[in-house]
Parts: sequence; C-alpha cells; structure tokens
Amino acid sequence: MAEGLGLKGPRGWAFRDVSLRAGAGALVALEGPSGTGRTCLLLALTGRMKTQEGHAEVGGLRLPRKMAAVRRIAGLGQVPGVSELDPSLTVAEHLRERALLQRRFDGSVRALLRRPGTRAAEARARIAEALAAAGLDLAALPKGERTSVRDLERLEALRLSIALALMGRPRLIGVDDTDLKLSDADRAEAWALLRAVAAGGTTVLAVCSEAPADALRITTVGTAAATPAIPATGPAEPTEPGTATEPTAVTEPAAAEEPAETTPATEPAAAEGPAAATEDDITEEGAADALAETGRA
Repeated sequence: MAEGLGLKGPRGWAFRDVSLRAGAGALVALEGPSGTGRTCLLLALTGRMKTQEGHAEVGGLRLPRKMAAVRRIAGLGQVPGVSELDPSLTVAEHLRERALLQRRFDGSVRALLRRPGTRAAEARARIAEALAAAGLDLAALPKGERTSVRDLERLEALRLSIALALMGRPRLIGVDDTDLKLSDADRAEAWALLRAVAAGGTTVLAVCSEAPADALRITTVGTAAATPAIPATGPAEPTEPGTATEPTAVTEPAAAEEPAETTPATEPAAAEGPAAATEDDITEEGAADALAETGRA
C-alpha cells in the first residue's frame, strides 16, 4: 500500500502523488518510458530510497520509517547500478556467493553453529529451489554452471537475477527493465515467470515499457509539468491468484516541455506542501539526481 508517495532529488521530483493498493502475490507493473521515475519508485517501495512525501506499507512495515526492515523482506532482481550481475563471474560463483551472504547476514545464530556439511547441504537445497522457481536450467547453458554472465542471453540473465533474489525467500521482489531488449517470445516468457513467482505468494514489482493486460499497472508519463493523475489500472477480475486489487489514482509528473513565448503551465501549490512544479522541478534529471543521492549513480 502507498498513499501520496513522492521522492525529490536536488533538481526536482523523481515521482510524486503515487497511491496504490496491492495484496500479497500481486503482479504490479511500473509502466512508462525510461527517465520518468520508474526505477526510483521501484527502489522506494523496496526500501532502497527514502521518500519525502506520503507513506507506504510493505508487509506491515511503514515506509520510510522502517526502510531497513523492509529491505530484509524485499529482494531485488537486476537493477543497473544497484544489484547488477558481475559479467566476469560465472553462474555458479554468483549462486555460491549469494548463499554465503544469505547464511552470514540473514541466518540465525543457531544456523551458523551447524556443522559445515549440514550448512553446505542446506545451501545446495536453497540454490536448487531458487533455480527451479526462476526456471533456470543450468544444464542448458553453454558451459553449464561455469558459464560466465557475459555469455548469458538477456532472458537467462533475468532468470539468474530473479533466482538470486529468491534465495532470500522474500515477500516482495523488484525487477527493473523487465522487457528491455527482449523479443516478443522472450518477453512472454519473462512475464510468465513473474506470474509464477507471484502465484507462489511473493508480490512482484516489475519496471517495464509495456505492461501485460492482467497486471496492475502504474503508469509513469513524460509530457508536461501540469500532468493530471494517471489511474492505476488492472483486470476487473484478476486472472492470476493474488493479483492486486483496489487500485487508486497514481500521478507521475514528468518533464516540462521546452518553454514557448508564454509562461509554462505549473501545478497549483498545496497548502504547506512542496512548491509548485516548474520546468526545472520535475525532470528526467530529477530522477537521475535522486538516484545519485542514494549512491546509485
């Protein structure tokens, strides 16, 4: 759940007035062109960026107050500059590294005291479970588990990043650039994968340029400063179990157009709220600066 959520960087708003309701196991698509605050919104809802307006609640944890707690239950697929795959490492190295980090930072003290053989068996079981959920068949890769990430196809890399996120058994998972550089067939497979993850009870947030019809869509736009609310839309009768319900209106202000000879339109200022949006306020640079402020750039 989010209500009136907004994030501002040094040069303007990355997004503003975002409101939505999504239940456990929902498939939520953050749809829009690049540079309209999609990734900032994804990172904010997964506890990676601090918002300045409104509030959200993830798994009963309120944002931005409980960001650290939300990060423990929210996993990230591949997000450029935040959770990228290392092209020089193999698939097996990524999996072993994640299993080690999972045991070190998310495991209980009792788990750390178990015998090495027991810990290794548990790590193998968790890796196998995540690979199966992500639909990644290691035997089908060019060099099996020794295949370097740089040699993976785009869809294979997406599956690997989702498998790594699922190793933490999160309640929420965020995926950036879901349909980037994918053929129509691969795009259909990617959405089928995310539907399967959501059907398992994990809420999915997916950044994309074009959302499927059965997802709850939050549309970010890039037309003019005084942009009206764009309603979140989804199927009237969800076709997937756990699909999000009760969507509310969502606003994503975008960059102002080049000024003409007349004064550009602006948003009316809210009482005791942020200043009215201007040409320099809500821009693509605002989203980039918001990311830079959190160390992503």
